[in-house]
Amino acid sequence: MATMQDVARRAQVSLSTVSYAINNTRPISAATRERIERAMRELDFRPNQIARSLASRRSNIIALTFPGTENAMGSTIMEFITGAAQAARERDMHLVVWPYAADQADEMLQMSRQGLADGVIVMEVRRDDARVRLLDEHRIPLTMIGRAGDEPDARCVDIDFDATAETAVAHLVELGHTRIALLNQSAGSRDHGYGPTLRIADGFRAALGRRGLTGEIRWCEPTPLAGRRATDELLDRPDRPTAVVAMNENAVIGAVGALTARGHLVPQTFSVLSIVTSPLMAQMVEPDLTTLHSPGADLGRLGVHNLLDRLDGRPAADGPTLLPCRWEAGHSTGPAAPAPTDPHLTAHPPADPPPVG
Repeated sequence: MATMQDVARRAQVSLSTVSYAINNTRPISAATRERIERAMRELDFRPNQIARSLASRRSNIIALTFPGTENAMGSTIMEFITGAAQAARERDMHLVVWPYAADQADEMLQMSRQGLADGVIVMEVRRDDARVRLLDEHRIPLTMIGRAGDEPDARCVDIDFDATAETAVAHLVELGHTRIALLNQSAGSRDHGYGPTLRIADGFRAALGRRGLTGEIRWCEPTPLAGRRATDELLDRPDRPTAVVAMNENAVIGAVGALTARGHLVPQTFSVLSIVTSPLMAQMVEPDLTTLHSPGADLGRLGVHNLLDRLDGRPAADGPTLLPCRWEAGHSTGPAAPAPTDPHLTAHPPADPPPVG
């Protein structure tokens, strides 16, 4: 196995210069660095990670904290994590996942203070998140995938929920729907101040309000059974909706099942638009869902780059980075059908999706 002495001899430099190049503790010329890196490749030399960490006082590890005990890691969440892991590898860092929810902030802080990670990326952020508060109090570098408040915090990357709600409502209104419901996350997530639950509700109301419409919001546990029950309740209303926007990818499976059981054809007599989700989830029902695909992979990458840029002392952006969801054509939205009492009830083919951007 090659040693640092072997690299120094091959590159014709001193042992200390090799150490400077590996640990970035002193500046060396580009030509010298190239000779050292070439020698390392030729000798298949792999620096000892522990020794590098001791020399640089960096672990070269960043943590992504996700409340795994509260939220299942479905395909949409995994897009965030895989995007973050890829970005960390690209910058020669290691990513670990810490399954800490907001009420486990003290445990997360203990891990952070042991020097096991150079910084923390906080996911599933609440409006008043104890994890963010404690990390700030102890001056531990962090970024957020989500927003803890409404202030312009440059450490945040997030979904643009206002733009996403606007796209969803605009599409359905253009198809003639005027009675639209939102199948949101649970009442518990709302009461705990979970950012996406609150922001999509605000965006939905605003998008309808700009068109002189109002809509029903259903708070729903993330299970197919809860989605079925919530949809039954909507269909039992005298002013039942003709379309639903769902930001609850597990519940929407039950919603489509309830519609089918009640004799509805999707999209001929009822439209379903699933948002902040993944194409994989869209394929789990029949017909495959029209979706607004969560930019999870991009946000995961941005969260890592944001944190590493801060650790490296690079200038930050002026405010949060917001990305809208991306349109993915499916077969679950179509023109609003006549009321069920209309003897001339006819089926309509799904409309073409709106242009992206």
